[in-house]
Amino acid sequence: MNDQKDMSKENSIFIGEGVVFKGSIKAPSQAIISGQFDGDLEAHDVLIGVSGVVTGKTTAQFVDVKGELNESVISRELLIVRGTGRVRGSVTYGEIEIERGGQVKGDMIQR
Repeated sequence: MNDQKDMSKENSIFIGEGVVFKGSIKAPSQAIISGQFDGDLEAHDVLIGVSGVVTGKTTAQFVDVKGELNESVISRELLIVRGTGRVRGSVTYGEIEIERGGQVKGDMIQR
Protein backbone atom coordinates (compact mmCIF):
# COMPACT_ATOMS: atom_id res chain seq x y z
CA MET A 1 0.00 0.00 0.00
CA ASN A 2 1.34 3.41 -0.98
CA ASP A 3 0.91 5.90 1.88
CA GLN A 4 1.52 8.89 -0.42
CA LYS A 5 -1.42 7.89 -2.61
CA ASP A 6 -3.69 7.41 0.43
CA MET A 7 -2.64 10.81 1.78
CA SER A 8 -3.56 12.60 -1.46
CA LYS A 9 -7.00 10.93 -1.44
CA GLU A 10 -7.59 12.31 2.06
CA ASN A 11 -6.98 15.82 0.74
CA SER A 12 -9.17 15.33 -2.34
CA ILE A 13 -12.85 15.34 -3.23
CA PHE A 14 -14.73 13.32 -5.82
CA ILE A 15 -18.20 14.18 -7.07
CA GLY A 16 -19.50 11.19 -8.99
CA GLU A 17 -21.69 10.99 -12.07
CA GLY A 18 -25.31 11.75 -11.19
CA VAL A 19 -24.36 13.72 -8.05
CA VAL A 20 -25.45 17.38 -7.88
CA PHE A 21 -23.54 19.65 -5.47
CA LYS A 22 -24.25 23.33 -4.80
CA GLY A 23 -21.95 25.33 -2.56
CA SER A 24 -18.28 25.99 -2.01
CA ILE A 25 -15.35 23.55 -1.88
CA LYS A 26 -11.70 24.12 -1.04
CA ALA A 27 -9.58 20.97 -1.45
CA PRO A 28 -5.81 21.00 -0.75
CA SER A 29 -5.10 18.37 -3.40
CA GLN A 30 -7.50 17.27 -6.15
CA ALA A 31 -11.12 17.90 -7.03
CA ILE A 32 -12.48 15.36 -9.49
CA ILE A 33 -15.89 16.27 -10.85
CA SER A 34 -17.91 13.76 -12.87
CA GLY A 35 -21.30 15.05 -11.69
CA GLN A 36 -22.71 18.58 -11.52
CA PHE A 37 -21.08 21.27 -9.37
CA ASP A 38 -22.48 24.80 -8.91
CA GLY A 39 -20.49 27.27 -6.83
CA ASP A 40 -16.92 28.17 -5.90
CA LEU A 41 -14.33 25.45 -6.38
CA GLU A 42 -10.72 25.80 -5.28
CA ALA A 43 -8.13 23.00 -5.38
CA HIS A 44 -4.55 22.37 -6.46
CA ASP A 45 -5.75 20.22 -9.39
CA VAL A 46 -9.24 20.24 -10.86
CA LEU A 47 -10.17 17.37 -13.15
CA ILE A 48 -13.54 17.53 -14.88
CA GLY A 49 -14.69 14.22 -16.35
CA VAL A 50 -16.62 13.80 -19.60
CA SER A 51 -19.95 13.84 -17.72
CA GLY A 52 -18.84 16.65 -15.38
CA VAL A 53 -20.41 20.12 -15.44
CA VAL A 54 -18.91 22.88 -13.29
CA THR A 55 -20.59 26.30 -13.10
CA GLY A 56 -19.15 29.07 -10.93
CA LYS A 57 -15.69 30.31 -10.00
CA THR A 58 -12.97 27.66 -10.36
CA THR A 59 -9.43 28.36 -9.14
CA ALA A 60 -6.50 25.91 -9.36
CA GLN A 61 -2.89 25.45 -10.38
CA PHE A 62 -3.84 22.83 -12.96
CA VAL A 63 -7.22 22.33 -14.67
CA ASP A 64 -8.04 19.42 -17.02
CA VAL A 65 -11.44 19.67 -18.75
CA LYS A 66 -13.12 16.72 -20.48
CA GLY A 67 -16.65 17.93 -19.68
CA GLU A 68 -18.02 21.47 -19.19
CA LEU A 69 -16.57 24.40 -17.27
CA ASN A 70 -18.73 27.54 -17.17
CA GLU A 71 -18.53 31.08 -15.79
CA SER A 72 -15.00 31.77 -14.46
CA VAL A 73 -11.76 29.79 -14.32
CA ILE A 74 -8.30 30.76 -13.07
CA SER A 75 -5.69 28.14 -13.92
CA ARG A 76 -2.40 29.47 -12.56
CA GLU A 77 -0.18 26.97 -14.37
CA LEU A 78 -1.86 24.91 -17.08
CA LEU A 79 -5.37 24.63 -18.51
CA ILE A 80 -5.98 21.61 -20.74
CA VAL A 81 -9.20 21.44 -22.75
CA ARG A 82 -9.61 17.90 -24.09
CA GLY A 83 -11.40 17.06 -27.36
CA THR A 84 -14.68 16.57 -25.47
CA GLY A 85 -14.16 19.66 -23.28
CA ARG A 86 -16.10 22.93 -23.36
CA VAL A 87 -15.03 26.05 -21.46
CA ARG A 88 -17.28 29.13 -21.47
CA GLY A 89 -16.81 32.43 -19.66
CA SER A 90 -13.83 34.29 -18.22
CA VAL A 91 -10.64 32.23 -18.64
CA THR A 92 -7.34 33.19 -16.96
CA TYR A 93 -4.41 30.83 -17.51
CA GLY A 94 -0.63 30.47 -17.28
CA GLU A 95 -0.44 28.11 -20.26
CA ILE A 96 -3.24 26.58 -22.31
CA GLU A 97 -3.53 23.44 -24.39
CA ILE A 98 -6.63 22.78 -26.49
CA GLU A 99 -7.04 19.42 -28.18
CA ARG A 100 -8.76 19.16 -31.53
CA GLY A 101 -12.51 19.38 -30.90
CA GLY A 102 -12.12 21.23 -27.59
CA GLN A 103 -14.07 24.49 -27.30
CA VAL A 104 -13.23 27.72 -25.48
CA LYS A 105 -15.62 30.69 -25.66
CA GLY A 106 -15.29 33.93 -23.71
CA ASP A 107 -12.65 36.34 -22.44
CA MET A 108 -9.16 34.84 -22.35
CA ILE A 109 -6.35 36.38 -20.26
CA GLN A 110 -2.83 34.98 -20.08
CA ARG A 111 -1.20 35.53 -16.66
